[in-house]
Amino acid sequence: MDDRERAAWVAFNRVPGVGVARFRKLLERFGTLAEAWAAPRDGLALAGLDRRSLEAVTDMQRRLQPERELERARATGATVITWRDAAYPALLSQIPDPPPVLYVKGALPSEDTGAVAMVGTRRATVYGRDVAERLAQDLAAAGLAVVSGLAKGIDTHAHRGALAGGGSTIAVLGHGIDTLYPHENRRLAEQIVGQGALVTDYPVATEPMAENFPPRNRIISGLSAGVVVVEADDRSGALITSKYAMEQDRDVFAIPGPITAPSSRGCNRLIQDGAKLVTSAADVLYELNPHLTAAAVRQLRLDFGSGAASPTSETFMPSTHGADDPLMAALREHGQPVHVDTLSRSLGKPVHEVTGTLTLLELQGKVRHAGGMRYQAAL
Repeated sequence: MDDRERAAWVAFNRVPGVGVARFRKLLERFGTLAEAWAAPRDGLALAGLDRRSLEAVTDMQRRLQPERELERARATGATVITWRDAAYPALLSQIPDPPPVLYVKGALPSEDTGAVAMVGTRRATVYGRDVAERLAQDLAAAGLAVVSGLAKGIDTHAHRGALAGGGSTIAVLGHGIDTLYPHENRRLAEQIVGQGALVTDYPVATEPMAENFPPRNRIISGLSAGVVVVEADDRSGALITSKYAMEQDRDVFAIPGPITAPSSRGCNRLIQDGAKLVTSAADVLYELNPHLTAAAVRQLRLDFGSGAASPTSETFMPSTHGADDPLMAALREHGQPVHVDTLSRSLGKPVHEVTGTLTLLELQGKVRHAGGMRYQAAL
């Protein structure tokens, strides 16, 4: 796609009321959005735009210079991706209303990397924060990208956990790529750009208004094979994400909580309604495996024996990591917590393979995570 066409996509994305359906009508009529942008009002009317949309488009045609809008987006350090680009996420393209334009700062994970969303309340409890961070770390260490919304509470800790797990994480924003909300997550956002991506479909200079956030939740679920709700009350925005996930035929998972805790009412109700109960990363990995690519499955190194009945069955975990396994031997030799980088060098194995295996061994109770990507053999 040349810059003239890409600039037209950015310009139409600025027009109020021109969404997925009208983008499709314009493309069907004109073939390219550059031609549509240059069209007169009567030509646009033939594309099936209603009066209000026609007025909005013609007003913007007078006010906007598409090339300048594209320059503004690129000046933020973002890449502009459209439906017609090979880089457009395949899973997202399958939802009923995929955003025509994405502004991406950082790097989206490859299609060989599975992704899972993790969402929850902004008013997270200590329990919720700890679970989100630990679960995200385990999933990232096993090779999955973690998608969330950079909000306070559960989202923040999901991103932090994924970063600690050495994996990729995607933050979907409810505002322009040139803005950051909440401001206290500025440092976290910088880390995400270095180890994943910030993504939004909102044009540059869009402020973080409350009405922007519910629609962006369809992108969080759309980028993911499944959505994990960690902690949510009855009116949490995380339940909107789970609703989108169900509409998009994605798996929905929920972390159970005390029946007396208001912050867990939404999750407990999701479980009552059929969401998959999660107590560890193994529960998510077991369910999502059919959705992952062959490369991702190999990376997870899971052995689903023909008799595997559940994520907790013996056949779910690798059968080759016993007392004589080189990784276990290395941990016992050190006798104290050792960083995964040290294990990677000593074993001559990639970091992602070591961390993935450590996560699975930890789920078996054979190793213990000591914080800061350091592990030791369980006593």
